[in-house]
Amino acid sequence: MSYSTADSLRRITLDDVRGAQKMLSGVARVTAMEGSRHLSQLVGAPVHFKCENLQRTGSFKLRGAYVRIAGLLPEERAVGVVAASAGNHAQGVALASRVLGVRSTVFMPKGAPLPKISATREYGAEVRLHGTVVDETLHAAQEYAAETGAVFIHPFDHPDIIAGQGTVGLEILEQCPEVRTIVVGIGGGGLAAGIAVAAKALRPDVRIVGVQAAGAAAYPPSLAAGRPVSIRNPATMADGIKVGRPGDVPFGIIGELVDEVRTVTEDELSTALLLCLERAKLVVEPAGASPVAALLSDPGAFEGPVVAVLSGGNVDPVLMQRVLRHGMAAQGRYLAVRLRLTDRPGALATLLGVLSVVDANVLDVSHVRTDPRLGLTEAEVELHLETKGPAHCAEVGRALRDAGYTVID
Repeated sequence: MSYSTADSLRRITLDDVRGAQKMLSGVARVTAMEGSRHLSQLVGAPVHFKCENLQRTGSFKLRGAYVRIAGLLPEERAVGVVAASAGNHAQGVALASRVLGVRSTVFMPKGAPLPKISATREYGAEVRLHGTVVDETLHAAQEYAAETGAVFIHPFDHPDIIAGQGTVGLEILEQCPEVRTIVVGIGGGGLAAGIAVAAKALRPDVRIVGVQAAGAAAYPPSLAAGRPVSIRNPATMADGIKVGRPGDVPFGIIGELVDEVRTVTEDELSTALLLCLERAKLVVEPAGASPVAALLSDPGAFEGPVVAVLSGGNVDPVLMQRVLRHGMAAQGRYLAVRLRLTDRPGALATLLGVLSVVDANVLDVSHVRTDPRLGLTEAEVELHLETKGPAHCAEVGRALRDAGYTVID
């Protein structure tokens, strides 16, 4: 399946997705479908996870990348391919190219997580770091394609890519034929568009709900305008769906076949990632946890059985640590407080005694004695505490104030 620019907007059909499924046999895994008892109780109906975080390369991106590259003409393969990505598409293109014997060059932002850069190189791609945001990286990759003749492999805006991602939808219907709602994260829109093509062709009654991070939500204004609209400076921890403009090809499909697009906050993403780790024992990146965030934020809005697509699990360990702490804080299980006390022997021990009485677990203590803001006999202490929920956080605050400490907001 190789398309020129002129026919790249042609309609993608169920047959395209089924053809992609045959092409991917023995290459992409049929990923597991796992039930979530916790979310099922919240929603009041069965909720299942489609675990694309367990796919080869750690995300669904291999599917579309392989179908796109496999469909190239022999002379196109001979020149090689180029892509731009912050991580998941990069790894998908690198592995697909290696399997197919095609040379690949991948442009990545300078700030891309080191594990993703390393993995892309290990899959066989030549990695070039350029720019600080994906748009700059994308431009560099397109310039490279124009200069060298390498085929640019777009992360979402091509029929082959969408057909490949649509195989996730076929697997969902095979593994959970009674599904009523499919919830999937949306960045550029390739995955949601592909799933919608497959699911609506076979089960028009299935409701497709897309989810975007509130700080990078280009689809709501685009759908309202009836055309792809760019948003300035998209900002979210979920780099897998941090896209400033919908793709032309997926936009048309999503506008026609996706029933609703919701947004979720950073706090909701953090809480969802924490739930996946603690309750489902699944490592999921923030973009992959976006469907879970939507379910947690409004569980009554989804008719079950529900399938939430966990699109990827490539999370930088440093980001994971920050996000988990953020998620714990959102749930009232982590509390950071600053306060002032008299700088005398035993003052810190007395403070820790107060915290011990209310059963707050001290994770970290920072003690400052020399600062222009402090009086001669004052010290400032910052405490990071593990707590048991919002009520316990309030109890800790009351105990500190009752003991005479000045808590600094």
